[in-house]
Amino acid sequence: QYQITLLFIFDTRYLLQFDYNLEACNKMVSDMSYTTVSNVIDTWEQIRRIKDFEFVVGTKLFQKFFALEPDAQRIFGFPDDMDPSSDDVLQNKRFVKHAKYFVQMIDRALSLLGPEVEMLTEILLELGEKHSRYGVKPEFFPSMGRALMEAVSCNLQEGEFSEVKTDWIEVYGALSYDMIRGSRMALNKE
Repeated sequence: QYQITLLFIFDTRYLLQFDYNLEACNKMVSDMSYTTVSNVIDTWEQIRRIKDFEFVVGTKLFQKFFALEPDAQRIFGFPDDMDPSSDDVLQNKRFVKHAKYFVQMIDRALSLLGPEVEMLTEILLELGEKHSRYGVKPEFFPSMGRALMEAVSCNLQEGEFSEVKTDWIEVYGALSYDMIRGSRMALNKE
């Protein structure tokens, strides 16, 4: 039996700790409340209405993520000296492609919450395994969560995100948990 403790620090006022028992693997996503899932899906639908939302949200997310985790740039095929906050990065086709793809992945994952939760868990485990082979470290997930929260927050009306922030953190925590499990399983196979 393994236990993982992850600390998600999204800002100086919010610290959330998850203790995961790897034996109880399917409980996280499937145990989320209807209200939690509904709040996240409703706010995501608002974001989907933004013109070219994949570009808008994805580039913001990856700019923040690479600012938080500069070492991750290499894993995604970008040079260490790339400035993620520069406007030049928005012209980089590879950067934009990664950013849009990640938002598409989030979109698909959120669409599977609810009745397709078992399929979602399988997909996330496979994604975690695949990302592990690329060199994505479990330690990157809290920074990706912080970047996602910022990207979602800045694309909603002022104050709206604060009402659903804990829901987004819970959903991201559950989704990332399955990816981290997939990553750990891949490492155990080696």
